[in-house]
Amino acid sequence: MRRTRSRIALLTLSALVGSVLMATPPAGADPTGATATAGSGRSPLEGEERVRLVRIQLTGADMLDKVVAAGFDLEHGLRRVPTGIEGEAVVTAGQVAELEAMGVEILDDHESFAWSDEADGGFQVSGARAAQPASHEATVRVVRADWFTTKGQGFLYVEARTTEGQQADPVVEMQLENNSGRGTAFGFARTMSRFVDSGQYMFHRNLFKLDQRPSQIRVTSSTGGVAVGDVSDWLEDAPPPLTENRGYRYDFVDGYRTPQQLYARAHEIARQYPDIARIIYLPNQTNGYQRKAQATIGGTGEAAVVVSSAAWGHEGGNDITVEFVDRPGADLPLTVEVVGEAVRVLLAKDASGGLASTAAEVAAALEAGSQGLIDRAHPYRTNTGTGIVAATPAPVALTDFLDQKRVGAPEGEVPRGPATIPVLRIGKHRDGKKPGVLIQAQDHAREWVPATTTLETAERLVHNYRSDRETRKIVEDTDIFLILSNNPDGANYSFYNFASQRRNMTNHCPDENADPARRNSWGVDLNRNYRVGSGHDGYAGASTSCVSDTFQGPEKLSEPEAANIIWLVEKYSNIKFMMSVHSNGGQLFWQPGAYIADGRITTPRPPLGDEAFYWQSAARILSQVKAHRETVVTPENVGGSSDVLYSSAGNVREDLYHTYGIYAFGWEVGGSIYNPATGNWQGGSFQPVWEGDPQLVSGHAETMEYANGIMEMFRVAAEWGRDKKDPTSRLVPGDGRYSGPVDVRFETNEPATIYYTTDGSRPTLQSPRYEATEFREPGQVFHVTETTTFNWFSVDAAGNIEQNYDPTKKDRRNRYRTATITIRG
Repeated sequence: MRRTRSRIALLTLSALVGSVLMATPPAGADPTGATATAGSGRSPLEGEERVRLVRIQLTGADMLDKVVAAGFDLEHGLRRVPTGIEGEAVVTAGQVAELEAMGVEILDDHESFAWSDEADGGFQVSGARAAQPASHEATVRVVRADWFTTKGQGFLYVEARTTEGQQADPVVEMQLENNSGRGTAFGFARTMSRFVDSGQYMFHRNLFKLDQRPSQIRVTSSTGGVAVGDVSDWLEDAPPPLTENRGYRYDFVDGYRTPQQLYARAHEIARQYPDIARIIYLPNQTNGYQRKAQATIGGTGEAAVVVSSAAWGHEGGNDITVEFVDRPGADLPLTVEVVGEAVRVLLAKDASGGLASTAAEVAAALEAGSQGLIDRAHPYRTNTGTGIVAATPAPVALTDFLDQKRVGAPEGEVPRGPATIPVLRIGKHRDGKKPGVLIQAQDHAREWVPATTTLETAERLVHNYRSDRETRKIVEDTDIFLILSNNPDGANYSFYNFASQRRNMTNHCPDENADPARRNSWGVDLNRNYRVGSGHDGYAGASTSCVSDTFQGPEKLSEPEAANIIWLVEKYSNIKFMMSVHSNGGQLFWQPGAYIADGRITTPRPPLGDEAFYWQSAARILSQVKAHRETVVTPENVGGSSDVLYSSAGNVREDLYHTYGIYAFGWEVGGSIYNPATGNWQGGSFQPVWEGDPQLVSGHAETMEYANGIMEMFRVAAEWGRDKKDPTSRLVPGDGRYSGPVDVRFETNEPATIYYTTDGSRPTLQSPRYEATEFREPGQVFHVTETTTFNWFSVDAAGNIEQNYDPTKKDRRNRYRTATITIRG
């Protein structure tokens, strides 16, 4: 079909970065941004340290938690491998040595783990039981077996679990075999990888390339037991994306966008399309793209003094100078003079005429005598300030360090001060009666593709509303809320000052971390600042250190950016779906998102029906991503985020799901892409080159494919809102007489939660819920040994109840389902 492309240029950024390595000024530039001349008394540590990406290997989740808690910046693309966890860290040269001292292995590119394409013969199995269907006593279970294709290659991903997997000595091994289709023998044996997280056995798994799709796999345990599972298709035969519709317009965004450009376009869309779009302003202003003006005077030793202005830099702080003066004479007191914005500290002299003021004394004098110009003065970091302060050769100019212009950043002054975040609301019926969908982009500042992806979806909605039937249905059947950048302060800092910035710009640090050399380490990780599964409550994956990239903030919802999200979902209670868009790991996940490390105690897992709905929705969303250029997010990267990525205490998804019942997804766009030329999976980056190889990593391609996925999420929500059909369910096997014990289970025709009783009572919403055998597995199996009556009903994701049964009150018809298993003998 013919495809129509349309681009709108929005103050296009010139060719931008290829990676976060552009976090430092160009060679020859003054790294401090200071106006003082050499020898002015500035500390060389005020200059930014160069950072780079290094590949690392961690032994497991315990080491990961320690590294994160120590403040190291680990990007999202962490990968579970048989020997632990691989990933990348954004570090300085000094931090590399610190990581190695903690036992972290620094990898070369060629050292990355790769699944073998060769059969290894497996291992000798003694006493293995014959293959059997899943039952209550099966020691080996196939969790999933998924076949997918990408770039002309076929892959099989398998997860299997053994009930004896927690044993560490001897380690339980699992052998995997597959056939070549129906009626063929099993073969191609290989040993599966054992996955242990935070000391807990998860499952065994493997991913490998095959020339032909198998129909079944067989998994055998070294301790006995064997299971056979059918192979399913993952993301195969997806319906064509909306971009294949005749006349459909897409490909609007032609480069990365600063927050100002994003917000300007949102306002323009609302002005151009008032019948379907408007702006909502979030009530809590950000703390602002602004800093106090600072200087570290006198080096970094015991005689050093860190000075911070009372006014923001742009409001006068940058005009202040501080000078330490050595006067002639003896027995002179320490005094402070102020002339305009010039602060002169007249240092004390002892009886012999020597300088006698300590750093601690000078700091106290500055705070007391600067006539309000200096708000904060203190010894350097953990120093006690006992050193004698020397005179400065010249006045030292304070600066907020925000005057640096990075190569490639857009021209123009960045607005200083607090920002009001607009929400672009799109929908024909914005009366709260249609299901709301919230898309939140750029919680993390350095993640530029999520913002362009979200803007691209907005453009597609308004430009295709009148001409494309499917888009019209989305706009008329949903109420869409788009936050193009939820962290404008941090994003501006990423564009203009420090490309690797992850957090907002709020400095909660005490004196020991408040000197300007720490400025790239300040801020709160907004996705660790929420209330459920919080680090404040002992959950792993957030830090109490104010210079950690996962700093959770001083308290829950301390940051206006996080408080705004709670305000939004409380004011607009029709919001039933949410996607928090991040980069760049390629995962799509939901709850549970956090756990207490000791015992790996997760936040509550969703009911089996919600879990099934998440999986069903994920398959639809990811199928549309694949349809653009065959990018496959593999099943190992889909599910509860604490299962597929890591524990992230205090994340927004957890709060919205458990507090408000919102189906809340997290999406790490920009995942690995298979490169048939090299036979490897190639990862992404936070700020990939915009126009790169269209089949590999580029910001433009990622924007297009993941916009496909968000559009499909809108369709999921629209269909959810139109769903008025009750689910159906059954007990398998059902009513009947059996000569001995029998295994039974529930089945539903769609994702649905089942509430049941076995004591003859009427089922209600307080009755036991039908649960999974184990996480990522189907429903449990009941081993019935005596005559038992099951009473139950099912509720689908849209809230429809089977047979129109009302579990909140009794009626004569008792429209719940019932089945009796009669055991004879």
